[in-house]
Amino acid sequence: MRDAYHEELDSIGDGLVDMARLVGSAIGRATTAILDSDLKLAESVIEADKKVDELQHDLEARAIALLARQQPVATDLRIVVTSLRMSADLERSGDLAQHVAKLARLRFPERAIPHDLHATILEMGQLAQRLMAKAAEVIVTKDVDLAMQLEQDDDDMDLLHRTLFQHLLDDRWQHGIETAVDVTLLGRYYERYADHAVAVAKRVVFLVTGEHADELQADVQPEIQAVAGGEGA
Repeated sequence: MRDAYHEELDSIGDGLVDMARLVGSAIGRATTAILDSDLKLAESVIEADKKVDELQHDLEARAIALLARQQPVATDLRIVVTSLRMSADLERSGDLAQHVAKLARLRFPERAIPHDLHATILEMGQLAQRLMAKAAEVIVTKDVDLAMQLEQDDDDMDLLHRTLFQHLLDDRWQHGIETAVDVTLLGRYYERYADHAVAVAKRVVFLVTGEHADELQADVQPEIQAVAGGEGA
């Protein structure tokens, strides 16, 4: 009976990995769709989001059934509850990738993104995909150090997000209000997508340690400073 129970717990983790991989692929394909004005690719991203939703619903149903049947406590309870929260983050990430694809579809056959912003949007899309790939790896490996790195990696996304706004506020902007709105929304989609990837990693930290990532970071920081001070002396 216990073997079956732990297999169910493992299957919930596998479902999370599947979701992370799907939404990682989705943001990559959505980025290509919006940069290339590829309607067919955009439609495929929009349609594929249904699979992410189905996975989340299935994972929720299994987690709730597990809570009802087994009434897990301690670490097992933390796994189930944290998994439910991660599934919500991943489902929202899929929605954000879908939003990018829908913007590509809305502006077709025109290109939603001006040529001078292509490199920035491409970099944001690639970074979003890398962040989610790392989040998936964290789910599999339960590597706390790797999980903590994601927040630092997210700083790069914040920098790219600010770069977009610098373009929008530049007196030389000549692409009109509609494009400015599109770019503003797009920047927000990528920035929020990255935040959800970071949130997934933080939840793994809590799952493994029982502490929230921010609290753990606060505990570690004085130790790092003490070591650095000792080396300086």
